[in-house]
Amino acid sequence: MGKTEYGIDPNVLNRIAGEVKDLKSAGVEVAIVVGAGNYFRGTGLAASGIDRVTADQMGMIATIINSLAMQDAIERVGLYARVMSAIKVNQVCEDFIRRRAVRHLEKGRIVIFAAGTGNPFFTTDSAASLRAVEINADLLIKATKVDGVYSADPVKDKSATRYNTLEYDEVIERKLAVMDTTAVVLCRDNNMPLRVLDMMKSGALMRAARGMDEGTLVS
Repeated sequence: MGKTEYGIDPNVLNRIAGEVKDLKSAGVEVAIVVGAGNYFRGTGLAASGIDRVTADQMGMIATIINSLAMQDAIERVGLYARVMSAIKVNQVCEDFIRRRAVRHLEKGRIVIFAAGTGNPFFTTDSAASLRAVEINADLLIKATKVDGVYSADPVKDKSATRYNTLEYDEVIERKLAVMDTTAVVLCRDNNMPLRVLDMMKSGALMRAARGMDEGTLVS
């Protein structure tokens, strides 16, 4: 969304595609999970009176729109990308099949996972944790709008302090707004390290991939 009020900012797409290209050049296999908060969120629609299952299905379809835009941006910088959806939309993208996703990565393609888990009541965070575990990723990166995990909302509380490292159970017990509890538990139970960083900081993804102290590491 970038600085626009809604929808897609081409400048943000192009910058992220450039950073993905840098990662690929460094030998990193990259898979991406895309949400759709730039259009709407299922929980928000449900609060307005729309049936929750219907609202979540609308949200999942919106993630496919974003994923196709991301695929286009990545291919315009000279890489190969595949969108794999958890719901069937065969005319625009592939179905998610774990073995096929792994094979795409082995062949050097960027894989973009769309439509969350394919089920209502599960967030994009949970989908990201699930896909990271399924493809045996080395690291799950939560690319967000803040440069790590804070003791409170840094926008509202200027005294909030940033954590360099946390354990999964600390995140759950302190109710820190990293990812939803289901996503954190999935990471914890499968020993999937999670790094939270500011996606708007240039080079943040590369620094995280190289194991540098970027954002907050949850492990």
